[in-house]
Amino acid sequence: MEKLKVGILGATGMVGQRFISLLENHPWFEVSCVAASPRSAGKTYEEAVSGRWKMDTLIPEEVKNLIVVDVNDIRQVASSVDFVFSAVDMSKEEIRSIEEAYAKAETPVVSNNSAHRWTPDVPMVVPEINPEHFAVISSQKERLGTKRGFIAVKPNCSIQSYAPVLTAWREFEPYEVVVTTYQAISGAGKTFKDWPEMEGNIIPYIGGEEEKSELEPLRLWGKVLGGRIEKASEPVITSQCIRVPVLNGHTAAVFVKFRTNPTKDQLIDRINNFTGLPQELNLPGAPKQFIRYMDEDDRPQVRIDVDYENGMGISVGRLRKDTIYDWKFVGLSHNTVRGAAGGAILCAETLTAKGYIEKK
Repeated sequence: MEKLKVGILGATGMVGQRFISLLENHPWFEVSCVAASPRSAGKTYEEAVSGRWKMDTLIPEEVKNLIVVDVNDIRQVASSVDFVFSAVDMSKEEIRSIEEAYAKAETPVVSNNSAHRWTPDVPMVVPEINPEHFAVISSQKERLGTKRGFIAVKPNCSIQSYAPVLTAWREFEPYEVVVTTYQAISGAGKTFKDWPEMEGNIIPYIGGEEEKSELEPLRLWGKVLGGRIEKASEPVITSQCIRVPVLNGHTAAVFVKFRTNPTKDQLIDRINNFTGLPQELNLPGAPKQFIRYMDEDDRPQVRIDVDYENGMGISVGRLRKDTIYDWKFVGLSHNTVRGAAGGAILCAETLTAKGYIEKK
Protein backbone atom coordinates (compact mmCIF):
# COMPACT_ATOMS: atom_id res chain seq x y z
CA MET A 1 0.00 0.00 0.00
CA GLU A 2 1.24 3.48 -0.85
CA LYS A 3 1.80 5.44 2.35
CA LEU A 4 -0.59 8.24 3.28
CA LYS A 5 0.99 11.69 3.57
CA VAL A 6 0.56 13.16 7.03
CA GLY A 7 0.83 16.72 8.33
CA ILE A 8 1.45 17.54 11.97
CA LEU A 9 -0.08 20.76 13.28
CA GLY A 10 1.85 22.00 16.30
CA ALA A 11 4.83 19.88 15.29
CA THR A 12 7.38 21.67 17.50
CA GLY A 13 5.61 21.13 20.86
CA MET A 14 6.05 18.08 23.07
CA VAL A 15 3.08 16.13 21.69
CA GLY A 16 4.04 17.14 18.13
CA GLN A 17 7.53 15.80 18.80
CA ARG A 18 6.04 12.56 20.13
CA PHE A 19 3.98 12.23 16.92
CA ILE A 20 7.15 12.64 14.86
CA SER A 21 9.12 10.09 16.89
CA LEU A 22 6.27 7.51 16.82
CA LEU A 23 5.66 7.93 13.08
CA GLU A 24 9.27 7.17 12.16
CA ASN A 25 9.17 4.08 9.88
CA HIS A 26 5.38 3.77 10.23
CA PRO A 27 4.16 1.21 7.67
CA TRP A 28 1.08 3.23 6.59
CA PHE A 29 1.88 6.91 7.24
CA GLU A 30 4.75 9.26 6.37
CA VAL A 31 5.28 12.76 7.73
CA SER A 32 5.38 15.06 4.71
CA CYS A 33 4.49 18.39 6.32
CA VAL A 34 5.29 19.97 9.69
CA ALA A 35 3.34 23.07 10.69
CA ALA A 36 3.74 25.32 13.71
CA SER A 37 3.42 28.94 14.85
CA PRO A 38 4.56 31.78 12.57
CA ARG A 39 7.77 32.21 14.65
CA SER A 40 8.94 28.72 13.58
CA ALA A 41 7.76 29.00 9.97
CA GLY A 42 10.49 29.06 7.32
CA LYS A 43 13.05 27.23 9.50
CA THR A 44 14.01 23.61 9.02
CA TYR A 45 12.35 21.38 11.60
CA GLU A 46 15.76 20.72 13.18
CA GLU A 47 16.35 24.47 13.55
CA ALA A 48 12.85 25.06 14.91
CA VAL A 49 13.25 22.55 17.77
CA SER A 50 16.93 23.30 18.43
CA GLY A 51 17.52 23.28 22.19
CA ARG A 52 13.99 22.08 22.94
CA TRP A 53 13.78 18.55 21.50
CA LYS A 54 12.29 16.62 24.45
CA MET A 55 12.28 13.01 23.18
CA ASP A 56 14.81 10.33 24.21
CA THR A 57 15.35 9.38 20.56
CA LEU A 58 16.97 11.56 17.89
CA ILE A 59 14.98 13.64 15.41
CA PRO A 60 14.17 11.29 12.50
CA GLU A 61 16.42 12.01 9.50
CA GLU A 62 13.50 12.29 7.06
CA VAL A 63 11.91 15.10 9.12
CA LYS A 64 15.02 17.14 10.07
CA ASN A 65 15.15 19.14 6.86
CA LEU A 66 11.42 19.63 6.28
CA ILE A 67 10.65 23.36 6.21
CA VAL A 68 8.15 24.35 8.90
CA VAL A 69 4.96 25.82 7.44
CA ASP A 70 2.82 28.42 9.22
CA VAL A 71 -0.05 26.40 10.71
CA ASN A 72 -2.44 29.18 9.63
CA ASP A 73 -1.54 28.61 5.96
CA ILE A 74 -4.28 26.03 5.63
CA ARG A 75 -4.25 25.88 1.84
CA GLN A 76 -0.53 25.10 1.67
CA VAL A 77 -0.67 22.39 4.35
CA ALA A 78 -3.89 20.83 3.03
CA SER A 79 -2.56 20.64 -0.53
CA SER A 80 0.46 18.57 0.55
CA VAL A 81 -1.13 15.93 2.80
CA ASP A 82 -3.87 13.30 2.94
CA PHE A 83 -4.75 14.10 6.57
CA VAL A 84 -3.35 15.88 9.63
CA PHE A 85 -2.71 15.22 13.31
CA SER A 86 -3.46 18.26 15.46
CA ALA A 87 -1.42 19.12 18.55
CA VAL A 88 -1.59 22.91 18.33
CA ASP A 89 -1.11 25.07 21.40
CA MET A 90 -3.80 27.75 21.15
CA SER A 91 -6.96 28.83 22.97
CA LYS A 92 -9.93 26.45 22.73
CA GLU A 93 -11.77 28.83 20.39
CA GLU A 94 -8.75 29.13 18.09
CA ILE A 95 -8.30 25.34 18.05
CA ARG A 96 -11.97 24.74 17.25
CA SER A 97 -11.75 27.27 14.43
CA ILE A 98 -8.52 26.03 12.84
CA GLU A 99 -9.44 22.32 13.07
CA GLU A 100 -12.79 23.02 11.43
CA ALA A 101 -11.03 25.07 8.73
CA TYR A 102 -8.76 22.11 7.90
CA ALA A 103 -11.77 19.77 7.79
CA LYS A 104 -13.55 22.19 5.44
CA ALA A 105 -10.41 22.14 3.27
CA GLU A 106 -11.26 18.41 2.81
CA THR A 107 -8.44 17.30 5.09
CA PRO A 108 -9.36 14.87 7.89
CA VAL A 109 -8.14 16.02 11.31
CA VAL A 110 -7.22 13.54 14.05
CA SER A 111 -6.81 15.72 17.11
CA ASN A 112 -5.01 15.36 20.40
CA ASN A 113 -6.67 18.56 21.65
CA SER A 114 -9.66 18.88 23.96
CA ALA A 115 -11.43 21.67 22.02
CA HIS A 116 -13.80 19.37 20.06
CA ARG A 117 -14.27 16.60 22.63
CA TRP A 118 -17.80 17.75 23.39
CA THR A 119 -18.83 18.81 19.88
CA PRO A 120 -21.90 16.52 19.52
CA ASP A 121 -21.03 15.13 16.06
CA VAL A 122 -17.26 14.77 16.63
CA PRO A 123 -16.30 11.23 17.68
CA MET A 124 -14.02 10.98 20.74
CA VAL A 125 -12.57 7.50 20.55
CA VAL A 126 -10.32 4.97 22.23
CA PRO A 127 -10.34 2.42 19.38
CA GLU A 128 -10.59 -0.61 21.70
CA ILE A 129 -13.57 0.93 23.51
CA ASN A 130 -15.91 2.78 21.13
CA PRO A 131 -14.89 2.63 17.43
CA GLU A 132 -18.62 2.53 16.55
CA HIS A 133 -18.71 6.27 17.40
CA PHE A 134 -16.90 6.95 14.11
CA ALA A 135 -20.33 6.44 12.48
CA VAL A 136 -21.22 9.99 13.57
CA ILE A 137 -18.70 11.34 11.02
CA SER A 138 -21.31 11.16 8.24
CA SER A 139 -23.53 13.63 10.17
CA GLN A 140 -20.55 15.89 10.83
CA LYS A 141 -19.69 15.97 7.11
CA GLU A 142 -23.26 17.03 6.34
CA ARG A 143 -22.96 19.89 8.83
CA LEU A 144 -19.56 20.97 7.49
CA GLY A 145 -20.54 20.48 3.85
CA THR A 146 -17.52 18.25 3.18
CA LYS A 147 -16.93 15.10 1.17
CA ARG A 148 -13.83 13.76 2.91
CA GLY A 149 -12.97 16.35 5.60
CA PHE A 150 -13.92 15.73 9.24
CA ILE A 151 -12.57 15.94 12.80
CA ALA A 152 -12.04 12.99 15.16
CA VAL A 153 -10.47 13.30 18.61
CA LYS A 154 -8.99 11.12 21.32
CA PRO A 155 -9.86 11.62 24.99
CA ASN A 156 -7.79 13.05 27.81
CA CYS A 157 -4.60 11.29 28.88
CA SER A 158 -5.73 11.09 32.53
CA ILE A 159 -8.57 8.61 31.87
CA GLN A 160 -6.49 6.02 30.00
CA SER A 161 -5.26 4.27 33.15
CA TYR A 162 -8.78 3.43 34.41
CA ALA A 163 -11.49 3.89 31.73
CA PRO A 164 -10.31 0.82 29.73
CA VAL A 165 -10.39 -1.26 32.93
CA LEU A 166 -13.94 -0.16 33.77
CA THR A 167 -14.90 -0.93 30.16
CA ALA A 168 -13.57 -4.48 30.56
CA TRP A 169 -15.88 -4.78 33.59
CA ARG A 170 -19.06 -3.34 32.06
CA GLU A 171 -20.96 -6.64 32.39
CA PHE A 172 -20.65 -6.33 36.20
CA GLU A 173 -22.32 -2.88 36.10
CA PRO A 174 -19.94 -0.50 37.85
CA TYR A 175 -22.07 2.42 39.04
CA GLU A 176 -19.91 4.51 41.37
CA VAL A 177 -16.19 5.26 41.04
CA VAL A 178 -13.69 7.30 43.04
CA VAL A 179 -10.38 7.96 41.28
CA THR A 180 -7.22 9.86 42.14
CA THR A 181 -4.73 10.32 39.32
CA TYR A 182 -1.02 10.95 39.89
CA GLN A 183 0.01 12.70 36.70
CA ALA A 184 3.40 13.09 35.06
CA ILE A 185 4.90 16.46 34.20
CA SER A 186 5.09 15.66 30.47
CA GLY A 187 1.29 15.99 30.55
CA ALA A 188 1.95 19.71 30.95
CA GLY A 189 4.45 19.61 28.06
CA LYS A 190 7.36 19.89 30.49
CA THR A 191 10.57 18.11 31.47
CA PHE A 192 12.42 18.54 34.77
CA LYS A 193 14.81 20.88 32.96
CA ASP A 194 11.85 23.17 32.13
CA TRP A 195 10.19 22.75 35.52
CA PRO A 196 12.85 22.31 38.23
CA GLU A 197 10.40 23.29 40.98
CA MET A 198 8.57 19.97 40.37
CA GLU A 199 11.54 17.96 41.65
CA GLY A 200 10.63 16.55 45.05
CA ASN A 201 7.26 18.31 44.83
CA ILE A 202 3.56 17.51 44.45
CA ILE A 203 0.95 20.02 43.22
CA PRO A 204 -2.64 19.08 44.17
CA TYR A 205 -4.27 20.86 41.23
CA ILE A 206 -4.26 20.55 37.44
CA GLY A 207 -6.61 23.01 35.75
CA GLY A 208 -9.65 21.41 34.11
CA GLU A 209 -8.36 17.89 34.66
CA GLU A 210 -10.87 16.71 37.25
CA GLU A 211 -13.87 17.64 35.09
CA LYS A 212 -12.31 15.72 32.15
CA SER A 213 -11.56 12.71 34.37
CA GLU A 214 -15.14 12.55 35.58
CA LEU A 215 -17.05 13.25 32.35
CA GLU A 216 -15.02 12.03 29.37
CA PRO A 217 -15.38 8.29 30.21
CA LEU A 218 -19.17 8.77 30.08
CA ARG A 219 -18.87 10.08 26.53
CA LEU A 220 -16.78 7.03 25.55
CA TRP A 221 -19.59 4.79 26.87
CA GLY A 222 -22.34 6.85 25.22
CA LYS A 223 -24.43 6.03 22.15
CA VAL A 224 -24.76 7.52 18.68
CA LEU A 225 -28.34 8.86 18.52
CA GLY A 226 -29.69 11.09 15.76
CA GLY A 227 -26.26 12.03 14.40
CA ARG A 228 -24.76 12.98 17.76
CA ILE A 229 -23.10 11.27 20.71
CA GLU A 230 -25.27 11.09 23.84
CA LYS A 231 -23.14 10.39 26.93
CA ALA A 232 -23.86 7.54 29.33
CA SER A 233 -25.21 8.33 32.81
CA GLU A 234 -23.19 5.72 34.72
CA PRO A 235 -20.90 5.02 36.42
CA VAL A 236 -20.82 8.27 38.34
CA ILE A 237 -17.16 9.27 38.76
CA THR A 238 -15.57 11.66 41.24
CA SER A 239 -11.88 12.47 40.97
CA GLN A 240 -8.83 14.31 42.21
CA CYS A 241 -5.88 14.98 39.90
CA ILE A 242 -2.42 15.55 41.33
CA ARG A 243 0.81 16.52 39.57
CA VAL A 244 3.73 14.36 40.76
CA PRO A 245 7.49 14.42 40.07
CA VAL A 246 7.43 11.79 37.31
CA LEU A 247 8.41 12.45 33.68
CA ASN A 248 6.12 9.99 31.84
CA GLY A 249 3.24 7.87 33.14
CA HIS A 250 -0.10 8.61 34.79
CA THR A 251 -1.03 6.37 37.73
CA ALA A 252 -4.61 6.06 39.02
CA ALA A 253 -5.86 4.75 42.37
CA VAL A 254 -9.46 3.66 41.82
CA PHE A 255 -12.37 2.48 44.02
CA VAL A 256 -15.43 0.86 42.37
CA LYS A 257 -18.94 -0.18 43.40
CA PHE A 258 -20.70 -2.83 41.25
CA ARG A 259 -24.39 -3.75 40.96
CA THR A 260 -23.44 -7.42 40.59
CA ASN A 261 -20.90 -9.27 42.71
CA PRO A 262 -17.88 -10.26 40.57
CA THR A 263 -15.08 -12.40 41.96
CA LYS A 264 -11.45 -11.35 41.83
CA ASP A 265 -10.76 -14.12 39.30
CA GLN A 266 -13.56 -12.84 37.04
CA LEU A 267 -12.26 -9.28 37.21
CA ILE A 268 -8.69 -10.33 36.39
CA ASP A 269 -9.88 -12.58 33.56
CA ARG A 270 -11.83 -9.72 31.92
CA ILE A 271 -8.77 -7.43 32.17
CA ASN A 272 -6.30 -9.89 30.66
CA ASN A 273 -8.66 -10.97 27.87
CA PHE A 274 -10.03 -7.56 26.90
CA THR A 275 -9.54 -6.88 23.19
CA GLY A 276 -11.09 -4.58 20.63
CA LEU A 277 -11.16 -3.69 16.96
CA PRO A 278 -7.43 -2.73 16.75
CA GLN A 279 -6.46 -6.23 17.91
CA GLU A 280 -8.96 -7.89 15.53
CA LEU A 281 -7.61 -5.84 12.61
CA ASN A 282 -4.00 -6.29 13.75
CA LEU A 283 -3.34 -2.57 13.30
CA PRO A 284 0.33 -1.48 13.28
CA GLY A 285 0.08 0.50 16.53
CA ALA A 286 -2.22 -1.89 18.40
CA PRO A 287 -0.86 -3.55 21.55
CA LYS A 288 -1.10 -7.35 21.41
CA GLN A 289 -2.48 -7.29 24.97
CA PHE A 290 -4.24 -4.01 25.73
CA ILE A 291 -4.54 -4.47 29.53
CA ARG A 292 -2.48 -6.79 31.73
CA TYR A 293 -2.90 -7.67 35.38
CA MET A 294 0.22 -7.79 37.56
CA ASP A 295 0.15 -9.99 40.70
CA GLU A 296 3.11 -8.44 42.53
CA ASP A 297 2.16 -6.21 45.48
CA ASP A 298 4.46 -3.40 44.32
CA ARG A 299 3.36 -3.19 40.65
CA PRO A 300 2.66 -1.44 38.37
CA GLN A 301 5.58 0.95 38.78
CA VAL A 302 6.20 3.89 36.46
CA ARG A 303 9.91 3.24 36.11
CA ILE A 304 9.63 -0.38 34.97
CA ASP A 305 6.10 -0.65 33.55
CA VAL A 306 5.27 2.58 31.71
CA ASP A 307 6.60 1.34 28.35
CA TYR A 308 4.53 -1.87 28.36
CA GLU A 309 3.48 -2.69 24.76
CA ASN A 310 5.60 0.24 23.50
CA GLY A 311 3.63 2.57 25.76
CA MET A 312 0.29 1.53 24.22
CA GLY A 313 -0.76 -0.96 26.92
CA ILE A 314 -2.32 -0.44 30.37
CA SER A 315 -0.88 -2.10 33.48
CA VAL A 316 -3.13 -2.91 36.45
CA GLY A 317 -2.31 -4.19 39.92
CA ARG A 318 -3.32 -4.25 43.59
CA LEU A 319 -6.88 -5.44 42.89
CA ARG A 320 -8.43 -6.14 46.26
CA LYS A 321 -11.69 -5.94 48.18
CA ASP A 322 -12.46 -2.64 49.89
CA THR A 323 -14.22 -1.96 53.20
CA ILE A 324 -16.42 0.85 51.80
CA TYR A 325 -16.43 0.24 48.04
CA ASP A 326 -16.52 -3.24 46.48
CA TRP A 327 -13.08 -3.36 44.84
CA LYS A 328 -10.03 -1.12 44.42
CA PHE A 329 -7.07 -1.20 42.03
CA VAL A 330 -4.13 0.79 40.68
CA GLY A 331 -3.72 1.48 36.94
CA LEU A 332 -0.82 2.91 34.92
CA SER A 333 -0.69 4.28 31.38
CA HIS A 334 1.86 6.19 29.30
CA ASN A 335 0.40 9.68 29.05
CA THR A 336 2.15 10.91 25.88
CA VAL A 337 2.01 7.59 23.99
CA ARG A 338 -1.33 5.85 24.67
CA GLY A 339 -2.65 9.03 26.28
CA ALA A 340 -1.71 11.42 23.48
CA ALA A 341 0.14 10.89 20.20
CA GLY A 342 0.04 7.07 20.16
CA GLY A 343 -3.67 7.02 20.91
CA ALA A 344 -4.30 9.48 18.07
CA ILE A 345 -2.18 7.41 15.67
CA LEU A 346 -4.20 4.31 16.59
CA CYS A 347 -7.39 6.30 15.88
CA ALA A 348 -5.99 7.26 12.45
CA GLU A 349 -5.07 3.63 11.74
CA THR A 350 -8.62 2.56 12.65
CA LEU A 351 -10.12 5.33 10.49
CA THR A 352 -7.88 4.25 7.60
CA ALA A 353 -8.79 0.57 7.99
CA LYS A 354 -12.49 1.51 8.00
CA GLY A 355 -12.15 3.72 4.87
CA TYR A 356 -12.70 7.13 6.47
CA ILE A 357 -9.15 8.29 5.61
CA GLU A 358 -7.76 7.58 2.14
CA LYS A 359 -5.42 9.15 -0.39
CA LYS A 360 -6.57 12.44 -1.89
